Amino acid sequence: MKRQLKKSVVYSLYGISFALLVGGVIGLGLATKKVSESEFQYVSKGILDYEEEVKVVNTSPVIARPYTDQEVNVVKSYYDYKAEAASQENSLIYYEDTYMQSSGVSYSKGDVFDVVSILDGTVTEVKEDTTLGNVITIEHENGIVSVYQSVSDIQVKENDVVTSGQILAKSSTSNISTELDNHLYFELIVNGTCVNPENYYDKSVNEIEG
Repeated sequence: MKRQLKKSVVYSLYGISFALLVGGVIGLGLATKKVSESEFQYVSKGILDYEEEVKVVNTSPVIARPYTDQEVNVVKSYYDYKAEAASQENSLIYYEDTYMQSSGVSYSKGDVFDVVSILDGTVTEVKEDTTLGNVITIEHENGIVSVYQSVSDIQVKENDVVTSGQILAKSSTSNISTELDNHLYFELIVNGTCVNPENYYDKSVNEIEG
């Protein structure tokens, strides 16, 4: 004869199975809820909350020196009305029995060196001048004009568009500063006024009022 389970045992098995099923559903729901909350917090912080400032890269051009040779030095300074007497004396140009205040800076290394553009710009004048030693004038943005005197072997012409660091000419000599021998005389003009170039190198064009 087949043995039959007692009704009480059958009911107990039903009860245990139901409890396991309900427990599994509840456990699955809690686990799903935890994962959802975790993912929501992560996405919220990743997309909307920035605690660190975003750094903006400065793309404004920077004023370079009119030469690249590291051996080039200042041999005659810009005349500064506020400078000491000794510095002012070194900033005077003596020509034809007359002392003139230097409105630029003279650079030399003894030998010939490349003269380069300090910024992107347009050549507005190329002039042969025995007194000044030939002249190149370039207009840049923000009211900036650069003037290169005492140059030879000129590589550009009027209306040429040049880039920063482009070779313009070679350093040379001039009759106005024969004692300096081979050199470059450089002027920087900002808004129509000659300024000391040494105070403007490595500055961003945006730092200069246009």
